Amino acid sequence: MCGRFVLEISPELLMKVYRLPSVPDWQPRYNIAPGQNVAVIRQHNGGDRALAWLQWGLIPSWAKEQSIGHKMINARCETVHEKPSFKHAFQARRCIIPASGFYEWEKRGPEKIPHYIHLRDHQIMSFAGLWEKWTSSEGKTLETCTILTTAANSLLKKLHDRMPVILHSEEIELWLNRGIDDVNRLKGLFHPYPSDQLAEYVVSKAVNHPANDSPACITPLSPQAKTPHQ
Repeated sequence: MCGRFVLEISPELLMKVYRLPSVPDWQPRYNIAPGQNVAVIRQHNGGDRALAWLQWGLIPSWAKEQSIGHKMINARCETVHEKPSFKHAFQARRCIIPASGFYEWEKRGPEKIPHYIHLRDHQIMSFAGLWEKWTSSEGKTLETCTILTTAANSLLKKLHDRMPVILHSEEIELWLNRGIDDVNRLKGLFHPYPSDQLAEYVVSKAVNHPANDSPACITPLSPQAKTPHQ
């Protein structure tokens, strides 16, 4: 599951990491939620890349109602190549959704405790994603996206049984290459990210509300909160 994430790196670094032609215009986000616009990296047939803003929650091109996107913020990597909602996007409309980290909630009795997960070296995460273009009966066009998930690694399975597919830097070119549609080759990217390269800690329940979007969302709740699962 990936239902909330963060993107706080500089526009200049975003341009460098993904070889974008220009510096994107955006502001750091600390509590990105489904239904909001998110930064997406796409690659054209010629190999040039571009950043676009797409609504989070994929709407298949054949859908009759826009509301179906609320149920499709994530796609299971094990079946993404065969599900009607995702298989065409998997073949031709793959993308990267950059993030600095993401949130997951731990169940403690009646409580749900939010944790923030990031790379230990604080580098950018590259979520494997898919995108679609949908047109309503009134002619309204909307581009949307989803984040692929895989089985949780040993660090995160204490919080949830799923985690986003996080690509290593050397895997990005393969995922974005529109000339590649070999299912087995692409499925080779869907491994859980190594636990020893991730870190996590407890944060404030302020992240439960999407209206709260500030650096306070990723501030450790206490120094001790960093230690239980690291």
